[in-house]
Amino acid sequence: MSKTQTQSKAESAVLKQQDAVTSSRVERDRQILVKAHSRGGIAPIGAFLRLSGPGWLQSAITLGGGSLSGALYLGVLGGYSFLWLQLLAIILGIIMLGAISYVTLATGQRPFQAIRRFINPVLAWGWAVASIVASLVWCLPQFSLSVAVVQQNLLPGLVGPESALGLIGGKILICALLLAIATTIVWRYARPGRGIRIFEAILKTMVAVIVFSFVGVVLKLAFSGDGLPWASIFAGYIPDLTSFTRPAATFLPFLNEIAPDQRDFWTKAIVSRQQDVMIAAAAAAVGINMTFFLPYSILARGWTREFKGLAIFDLATGLAIPFVLVTSCIVIASASQFHTKPGKGLLNDGTPTAGIQREYNSLLESRLNNGGSGAAKTSILSPEEKSAQVNALPQAEKEMAAMLVNRDAFQLADSLAPLTGRVVSQWLFGIGVLGMALSTVIMMMVITGVVLREMFDWPQGGTKQRLGSMLAGVGVLGPFVWSGKALFWLAVPASVVAMTLLPIAYFTFFLMMNSRKLMGENLPRGAHRVVWNVLMIIATLSASIAAAWSIWTKSGWIGTGAAISFIVLAIVAQFAKKSDHTETEERANA
Repeated sequence: MSKTQTQSKAESAVLKQQDAVTSSRVERDRQILVKAHSRGGIAPIGAFLRLSGPGWLQSAITLGGGSLSGALYLGVLGGYSFLWLQLLAIILGIIMLGAISYVTLATGQRPFQAIRRFINPVLAWGWAVASIVASLVWCLPQFSLSVAVVQQNLLPGLVGPESALGLIGGKILICALLLAIATTIVWRYARPGRGIRIFEAILKTMVAVIVFSFVGVVLKLAFSGDGLPWASIFAGYIPDLTSFTRPAATFLPFLNEIAPDQRDFWTKAIVSRQQDVMIAAAAAAVGINMTFFLPYSILARGWTREFKGLAIFDLATGLAIPFVLVTSCIVIASASQFHTKPGKGLLNDGTPTAGIQREYNSLLESRLNNGGSGAAKTSILSPEEKSAQVNALPQAEKEMAAMLVNRDAFQLADSLAPLTGRVVSQWLFGIGVLGMALSTVIMMMVITGVVLREMFDWPQGGTKQRLGSMLAGVGVLGPFVWSGKALFWLAVPASVVAMTLLPIAYFTFFLMMNSRKLMGENLPRGAHRVVWNVLMIIATLSASIAAAWSIWTKSGWIGTGAAISFIVLAIVAQFAKKSDHTETEERANA
């Protein structure tokens, strides 16, 4: 017998053993729900809390570096006025995740195969490929975030730019170690043991440190000095869509100090950054790869239609509530420390980091290139002339540029300083971010393996699936392709890219929920169906508008052409599918 056959038999034996354990656990869980419902009162809630799982797994995915960076920069740019954004994004995301959960539990079918058979093969493949792309894109900022906090917050003397390894050597060492750890965990994930459980517990603890730290900062700010402006904070939860086209109101006094002929440049600079961060924060709430992974995590637990109530409760308590609580506290802490405040060291109040200084100079040089005040284009100036031109700019414009720079990890860690002091805040922030980033890398790799398994019908948990998960390891290139800029900011453009893919999933779920062939007797009816459709249409339109803006502004006609081509291909596939179905019925009736 060959080595490959022996390995295949061993894997089959393990999978059969896992199936037996799963069946036993599902029956036990079903009995817990039956007994809880028979007792009534709050007993079902207690059972739900005991059996929750996939929702918390989704929370572990979304509470990563993307959500952290998005919330931090929302606070930096919009203050408390953007608190509504992530709340709305997670509500719309929960609607669509609830829809795919409902369909999966009602039909018991694997969604990718169900979409291919009953909905549209182009949408099925588009959903799968987009989920892989999103996972690859999301891995890029996770490695960048990790490098940033290790080099700036945790071990600057050992692997930082001034260390013996130097900037590049430190990046290589950090990335190699992170990739090795993630690969080891993912490779063994299909056969979890005590070591894996311990490691997961450590990661959760690291994430919990930063979560409770930001909650602590808000409490500390609330009960010290003048406290927090609670009226402004609560007002920040009221949606204001005009924030997408005009600066936050708190910037207006500073804009009014700038000469009218240059005010437009700074207004556009603020709005452009706000738009990117708003899209990024919304995309980080629920990504298309999360929509792919959720139904398969539900199927892996063996849940059936009896678990529908548990699935919705699980999403609400395991995903929505923790996400809103955590991101709100991060926005509040960030706004109190950074909003409309110049970056430290830029206005003769210390020494800024190299990355912050570069971006500050770049902003002011862009202002010079914009014209006005008789300024020459900086590209034709010598360094001395360029410096003189920048220094000659009005103080009001220098202050605006200092407010808009993208803070790096060292400065963002200061958002925890009111709670712990500056030294401890660097370690708390670094450890928490590292835990978030590493856990997200692991989940992105796991999701990639699951998607490839479905696309090519590989055995569950087999060697092919684990090898496929390694594809997401390309994210290790993030710190190198984004070299010379604030590494935390990479999460923002990565999120914008991910947003362009989300409507594929949302539109597909809408079609699934309304497919009689797929849903059969489980198709929602009456008021129930109306409510589902209204909510799903709102979520799908919102994601589509955000995606359309991202595609047009970031890639112009090329991206727009690609999106239109995909839509046309899906329509052609739909007509071809109907034609094949009609021919099949005619042959059957002949």
